[in-house]
Amino acid sequence: MALVLMAIFALAALLNLGLMSIPGSGLAVARYQAAEVMAVANQTQWSFDDVAEGALPDGAEVLSQPRFGGWAVRPESDAPSPPNALCQTGMAEYPSIALSADVFSDMVMSTRFKPISGMVDQAAGLLFRIQDADNYYILRANALEGNVNFYKYASGRRSLIAEGQASVASGQWQDLRVEVAGNQFRGFLNGKLVVEGSDDAYAAGRPGLWTKADSVTCFDDVQISPS
Repeated sequence: MALVLMAIFALAALLNLGLMSIPGSGLAVARYQAAEVMAVANQTQWSFDDVAEGALPDGAEVLSQPRFGGWAVRPESDAPSPPNALCQTGMAEYPSIALSADVFSDMVMSTRFKPISGMVDQAAGLLFRIQDADNYYILRANALEGNVNFYKYASGRRSLIAEGQASVASGQWQDLRVEVAGNQFRGFLNGKLVVEGSDDAYAAGRPGLWTKADSVTCFDDVQISPS
């Protein structure tokens, strides 16, 4: 019995320190605190035009590796800032990538995105306050569902924070933007406020991008600026 209790206490300590998560448990594991936040003094931008075809931007980390393809920079003839875009062409539950090891809290993050194809989903997402592969927030636009939603991904389980109906065009470049201040989030599609939500699980974290299922989606001109 003593050994069992010791194991339980040790597990609880690891979870509290953010050093371990239980996949599927739905328990949010926060690794980053306010002291680790990088202040957003100037704009940070990824245009992907200085990245070799088939490669990833310096500092990027694939969090969920898709099958039959994946994340890679490639030329896109209609890229908003030619010639390149970062595209996700594989298949997984939630393909995701962190763009940087920098940690941010309050910020404005935006991207141009184009849902190209997908029978199950045609989704594009901005990830913010990423803790690790299993814990982060998402602002997600879906062309097949016609909505823009906020989700929390906690220990490998996704839960809805807030949802908003919007017309998300397939095969066209569009603007997706999230404004983050404290525990308050606002999501915009093509400059229009679509959804608002709040959550207290993660105070800071890394930025990234996200798709879903069989979505083939391209991203360009990702920007982070002061809130």
